[in-house]
Amino acid sequence: MPPATNRQVVLKSRPQGIPQAENFELVETPLPALKEGQVLVRNLYVTAEPAMRGWVSAVANYSEPVPIGGVMRSPAVGCVEQSRHPDFKPGEFVTGMLGWQAYAAVDAGAIQRKVPAGQPVSTALGVLGLNGLTAYFALLEVGQPKAGETVVVSTAAGAVGSCVGQIAKIKGCRSVGIAGGAEKVRLCRDEFGYDAAVDYKAGGLDAALAAACPDGVDVYFDNTSGAISDAVLKQLRPGARVVICGTASIASWDPPPAGPRVERHLLVKRARMQGFLIFDYAPRFAEGLAALTEWVRAGKIRYREDVLEGIEQAPGSIAGLYRGENLGKRLIRIAPE
Repeated sequence: MPPATNRQVVLKSRPQGIPQAENFELVETPLPALKEGQVLVRNLYVTAEPAMRGWVSAVANYSEPVPIGGVMRSPAVGCVEQSRHPDFKPGEFVTGMLGWQAYAAVDAGAIQRKVPAGQPVSTALGVLGLNGLTAYFALLEVGQPKAGETVVVSTAAGAVGSCVGQIAKIKGCRSVGIAGGAEKVRLCRDEFGYDAAVDYKAGGLDAALAAACPDGVDVYFDNTSGAISDAVLKQLRPGARVVICGTASIASWDPPPAGPRVERHLLVKRARMQGFLIFDYAPRFAEGLAALTEWVRAGKIRYREDVLEGIEQAPGSIAGLYRGENLGKRLIRIAPE
């Protein structure tokens, strides 16, 4: 039987820039009785995502901000403990936007999908979850890589970036990763199979990119914006595609930061720049998951997980992500499987 109370991490105050531990509070609340059509999920893992900075900001975003006092929004994977919906049974593993909490009593519609047997449940939040799906659809649908082209990826050792680089290789492209620090550059080359990797922290980024991309860049998968992207845009080939997937290097967009303009690069190279949000592809998730699952089982896609123990680690996990502390997908284990 589940306990009478629930442990939740709620938003205590609006952060200025990157969310810090002090912006959150760990509280205990009564566990509500299930209503008809609801499911009680015991969360096993929740995540820390770069996008969470936008989710807690008061500035207009693609989703409603988490309210003050509200449970922090987060993908989670867990086990069904109780169910008052015919589609879900106790003991089944499920994933959805269930929040930073030990238990989630939710309408069945909040559950994205069941997690099939035969895979580690944690992968439903990473390579076989929104991160893998982002890599799959953003690269293939927006980037449209062709065999023989050069694909450059920023935050190349991260949960999304590492998957992008490997999908590019599967599609016959030359992959070049940009990462911060010698260890992450090594991961790009030795574990994720990039043809070349550049350390943006080492200095001389323009020269290093020119050496790594002697024929220029056909597809740039942009997870950072900022100075890294400014350097890559100089290397674009005619007809290049730029996928805007994240803006991790920008601490605040209020006011928008000033910097180099992109229009001349796009004009002269007849290049295309397009933003990407994974939720636009929700009707096609099954397609993406089928391909990703096959590639993971065949050893064509490798992944890493960075697991923090206990819900107490959640409040500071986003700030640590932006400091580059994680090597792999950052997860917080809430309960043993």
